[in-house]
Amino acid sequence: MKKYSYIIIDDDTESILKTRTVAAGFSDLTFVGSAVNYQQGLNLILQHKPSLVFLEIDPKDPSSKLSLYFINELYRYLSIIPKIIITTSKTEWAYEAIQYGVFDYVLKPVLEIDLQKLILKLNKTTLVTELVRTRNDSSAPVCAPAKDCEKPLVICIKSYGDYRYLNAEDIIYFQADNNSTDIYLNTGEMITAFKTLKHFENVLSYPFFRIHNSYIVNRNYVARIHSGNSVCYIKNTAKKIPFSKTYKSNVDLIISDFSIGNYLEV
Repeated sequence: MKKYSYIIIDDDTESILKTRTVAAGFSDLTFVGSAVNYQQGLNLILQHKPSLVFLEIDPKDPSSKLSLYFINELYRYLSIIPKIIITTSKTEWAYEAIQYGVFDYVLKPVLEIDLQKLILKLNKTTLVTELVRTRNDSSAPVCAPAKDCEKPLVICIKSYGDYRYLNAEDIIYFQADNNSTDIYLNTGEMITAFKTLKHFENVLSYPFFRIHNSYIVNRNYVARIHSGNSVCYIKNTAKKIPFSKTYKSNVDLIISDFSIGNYLEV
């Protein structure tokens, strides 16, 4: 079971205690320490390099200097930034927090269900990260034990004796159409399959992610993600695919996936 070390940075000591008390009920979380101002928090992170940081960005005491700008400071010293979870009592900072790439935004008081969702999201992100690293690791075995070498996935669309074979890597996205699904290919073709989008969600895995009630997208064709407008842009096209709050965690996984490997953010 994956363990996540965490630090709480908050100028309200009572709030720190409440968050720590709730977190104590999860064996996945390991408390490292807490801080009540900008400098203490920075020192604590640089010293312990935790997996997670619970950060208050709307402090009661302005002299604590706690804000989203704290995240910028971390980039000055660390090549790997802890996952930042904003904990505050207001929703008005949520949009700006997204622009800073925070991992999650939780309203105070932090509840047990909030941390349960957080851990599930962390585990899912870790699973995808490890999968991608394994696939990118040239030292990894070419074939899985006791199995033949995996061939690229081929999807057969069958209808009344007609068998249409599609290479999964050629599929850009799936779009729901009532009880059928339209499949869009990189050739510009559209193929209709008489299966629901839910069916494809259940049988497909990486690099396909469901990001909306009506869409599953191939991460390899995503050129841009605009969190403010909640849309994904498709490579070499003018197509924009919306994503919804329900599937925002999958969009976060795509963003995390891009940052793995040979990656530069400016």
